[in-house]
Amino acid sequence: MKRTGLALFAIVLLLSGCFNFKEYTVESDYSYYGKFKRYKTFNFLNYTNPNTDTTQSNTVIEDAIKSRLELQGYSLTDRNPNLIVSYKIFYDNFKFQGYNQPEIEDWAEREDEEEEYDPVKYSLSEGTLLVLLWDNKREKAIWQGYASGLFGNPYSNNNDRYLKRAIRSIFDQYRFFAEDFAVKSRYN
Repeated sequence: MKRTGLALFAIVLLLSGCFNFKEYTVESDYSYYGKFKRYKTFNFLNYTNPNTDTTQSNTVIEDAIKSRLELQGYSLTDRNPNLIVSYKIFYDNFKFQGYNQPEIEDWAEREDEEEEYDPVKYSLSEGTLLVLLWDNKREKAIWQGYASGLFGNPYSNNNDRYLKRAIRSIFDQYRFFAEDFAVKSRYN
């Protein structure tokens, strides 16, 4: 009887892993001024205001973003980085301005700065992590990605892996390697 109970418990445990709780929504959009194939370096926006929300300096978020960008060939530098990374967690529901756009890779082939923006309003759920990439030279935001509804899932409470997974999902939308990364990788 013990074996049957243990086997039943194991089956229930395995099946419970198959059921997904409410997942977060991941989206991104970009600026037609981005030179996505020409960036090599990055750094994080330096938050100097002591009254700034503590999520601004969350090491789990920064480490996950840093790891992902380095995996894509970007180098962290303090000296005139190409990209500045900014992020924020919004704790309440809110409306957000986004855009219907061509796939980023398709647009990057032609880099048409005259392309028309097609704005759309998104209703974002409780707990949205927004990540912005700024072109440091042009002083413009060139890409934004977000995961909305992070706090609607029971796995999200104090779970670093859940947050890291959300960041990976956000950066799955940013599909560019650093300039010359593929060439360097081939010969190393």
